[in-house]
Amino acid sequence: MEYVDPIKDVESINAIKKILSNHSQRDLLLFVFGINTGLRISDLLALRLSDVWEDGRIKEFLLIQDEKNGEEKAYYINSRIQEELLKYLALARLNGSDYLFKSKKDNLPITRQQAYRIINHAARQVGIPGKIGTHTLRKTFGYHAFRAGVAVSILMKAFHHHSPSETLKYIGINKEETRFIKVNVNL
Repeated sequence: MEYVDPIKDVESINAIKKILSNHSQRDLLLFVFGINTGLRISDLLALRLSDVWEDGRIKEFLLIQDEKNGEEKAYYINSRIQEELLKYLALARLNGSDYLFKSKKDNLPITRQQAYRIINHAARQVGIPGKIGTHTLRKTFGYHAFRAGVAVSILMKAFHHHSPSETLKYIGINKEETRFIKVNVNL
């Protein structure tokens, strides 16, 4: 697997969202879901409507069986995801067992290759340098979660890493950046 970079600049993230929203609500939801949960692309593409929707509303948590250790993990479906999901569901008319990121050609999810093309093309349009791929979504989540004050130990567990240095390298944090972490506790 080739190494890819996180998207560190929030303006670039917003520019990608704008490009994707003009192209496809499904593609925008894929991007927003990925950067707000840190899910692997294989887990994102396997999602069905029933995983996120129950009793006429969006679930608060997405429950996923972890491929590596079989443990069930909970992912919070935040307000950004909810907003884009509601817009998408108004357009897509999915049934409970339908894949969330359904292909326009058949009832299967889009492929990893198609997801790569969507993300990479939008990043190139914005002018993001570096290597961008589907794993960029996961790394972007980790980078911004860490910068917002999420403990490296929590990210280590989410990414199945063995050391803090492995996680910091993975999410693109250098020593200088570890000095300026926002832990915004407003009690």
